[in-house]
Amino acid sequence: MSTDQTENIQERNKGIVARYWDALYSHDWDLVASFFTDTANYVDTGTGESMGGAHGPDEIVARLYLGLDPVQEHNHVEGTMIAEDHFVVTEHAEEWVFHTGERIVHPFTSVMELTDEGMIQRWWDYSNLSNLIDNAPQWWLEHIASGWR
Repeated sequence: MSTDQTENIQERNKGIVARYWDALYSHDWDLVASFFTDTANYVDTGTGESMGGAHGPDEIVARLYLGLDPVQEHNHVEGTMIAEDHFVVTEHAEEWVFHTGERIVHPFTSVMELTDEGMIQRWWDYSNLSNLIDNAPQWWLEHIASGWR
């Protein structure tokens, strides 16, 4: 593959991931699901998962919905995005605002691997999950403890 072809794939993948973030932060769950392969894997490494996590669009959306739907505001604080080969790494933060007044800025890094067709097949988040757990309201913690399955 030529350098130009590689750069085009990397720019394409960055564009796909940017559009994914737009869908996620607007909570457009059907659109969110459309970015993933049938066998995609989402893992929040802060929970101690390895190859566990959510598999496929339906599980991924169910898991995201559980934690994010009750949040009054869910804002993207954009950061650096880099791409190499089929991987896109985004260093960014989320601002979570709860109807009970709590506000959390949660920084993390997301690593996504895309297929040749531009679908997300692997998404692993790396964060200090205790930042979220220590600052979230009790009602939300009880809600997510019910699980996404």
